[in-house]
Amino acid sequence: MRIGLLGTGPWADTAHAPALRRHDGLDFVGVWGRRPDAAEELADRHGTRAYDDVDALLADVEAVAVALPPAVQAELAERAARAGRHLLLDKPLAATVAQGRAVAGAVRAAGVASVVFFTTRFQPETEAWITEQAAGGDWFTGRAQWLGSVFTGDSPFADSPWRREKGALWDVGPHALSVLLPVLGDARRVTAAAPGPGDTVHVVLDHTGGASSTLTLSLTAPPAAAGATVELRGRAGVTLLPEATEGPVPALLRAADALLASAEGGRPHPCDAAFGLRVTEILAEAEAVLSDFR
Repeated sequence: MRIGLLGTGPWADTAHAPALRRHDGLDFVGVWGRRPDAAEELADRHGTRAYDDVDALLADVEAVAVALPPAVQAELAERAARAGRHLLLDKPLAATVAQGRAVAGAVRAAGVASVVFFTTRFQPETEAWITEQAAGGDWFTGRAQWLGSVFTGDSPFADSPWRREKGALWDVGPHALSVLLPVLGDARRVTAAAPGPGDTVHVVLDHTGGASSTLTLSLTAPPAAAGATVELRGRAGVTLLPEATEGPVPALLRAADALLASAEGGRPHPCDAAFGLRVTEILAEAEAVLSDFR
C-alpha cells in the first residue's frame, strides 16, 4: 500500500517515519509538512520524498499517516478520507466534537479504513491484558493514573502549542480511556472532574458495565513521579496493567498491520475513527465540567 506522512514534528520523525519505512507491506511515498524545510529534512533522513502540496501527496498514495496537532489532523483527515484514502491517525482524533464527527462521517461515507494509534492498544502485553479483563467482566472500580513530565522534564514535546493549550486531559487522557472503555464499557457520563496542580486533572466516570472509574492525568508531574498505572478491582480481586516492553515504533508497525487488514477485509478496527470520536466526546464532556473551576 502506498502511504504518505502528514507532519514533520518529533513524533513524526521518531515514530511514524521509522515505522512507515520499515513496514514490509507499505511503500513510504513521501512526507508533507506545514514547514517545507522541515519536510525536506525529514524526507532526507528517512529516504523518501518531500511534497510541497498536500493534494499532490494525496494523489500519489492510497493511505496517509498523520502526526499533526489534533485540530490540523481533523481537517486533513476529513479531506483525505473524502479523497478515498485510508487513515492511520494519532490521538486525540480532533480538538472538538464537531471536528471528530466530521472525520468519522467522512470515513463512513467514503468506506475507507481508519485506525487511531492509541499506543497501549498496539503493544502485545497491554492489549492481551485488556482483552483478558474485558472477557472476565464484573469489575467494581477502575483507576488510571497517567502522569507525564512533558512540561517539567526534558521532553521534545515541551514546546507543543496544542499540549500547552489542551493539557493532560487531551494528551494522555485518550490513553487512559483507550484502556478503560473496552474493559468497563462506555462512559455513560462524567460524574465529576476537578483540577489539580499544574495541568493535572481528576475525572470520575460512570460506565455502562456498572463500574465507576477515576482518572488522574498530568503533563506537569515531577519527573520522579511520572508513569502510568491502571488498576481494576472486582470479584476476581485486583489486577494491574502490565508494563510494555517495546517502544512506539513496533506498536506503530502493528497499527499499520491493523490498517492493512481493515482495508483488505472491510471490517472496522476497534480503534477506528468512530472510537476516536467517542473518546473525543468524553474528553469534551470532562472539559466542560472542568470549566466550572475557571
